[in-house]
Amino acid sequence: MPGKKRIISSFFILIILSFIFNCSGPTRIVKRVQVDEAIDISGHWNDTDARMTAESMVQDVLSRPWLQNFIEQNGRQPVVIVGYIRNRTSEHIETDMFIKHIERELLNSGQVQFVASDKERQALRRERLDQQSFASPETAKELANELGADFMLQGVITSVTDSFEGRRVVKYQVNLELIDIEKNTKVWIGQKEIKKYIEQKKYKW
Repeated sequence: MPGKKRIISSFFILIILSFIFNCSGPTRIVKRVQVDEAIDISGHWNDTDARMTAESMVQDVLSRPWLQNFIEQNGRQPVVIVGYIRNRTSEHIETDMFIKHIERELLNSGQVQFVASDKERQALRRERLDQQSFASPETAKELANELGADFMLQGVITSVTDSFEGRRVVKYQVNLELIDIEKNTKVWIGQKEIKKYIEQKKYKW
């Protein structure tokens, strides 16, 4: 009997240890990677898509005739502002991150002047108003002395999804337009497409 009790006790100990290990949760591994390395986990729009699309589209818009035409007619670089870029996909896309990529590429190109966005201008205007009351006359910045934009860049992100039995193809399409603010004329229209194939076995979308 004592031997049988030891066997039963060992059996229960094994069950308890197995339960503890199974409840401990999956092991998490974290490693550092290069920030510009393309990593697709979910197959959704990600930071790599935003960066590569911004670089490609800014390169295209700055290579078109409107830029040189404006410089020749006005004797200066054009002033550009990025307006709204709407997300019309079924995913949650951080359009603000995409806009920042575009702003960085435009500004760093050195070919255009760049002004703050609508939200940023509101904060700056409040600061200038405060300076009229609290800053010294020598350092207070003037009101109504902003640099007006000549062109606004705006657009939309859309997507089309085709799926069947654990396989899915997603095509993202980014359409951007550069518009003359004074004349309401479009001087450039650009399009960038990204297509992804995602396969997940034993699963249906």
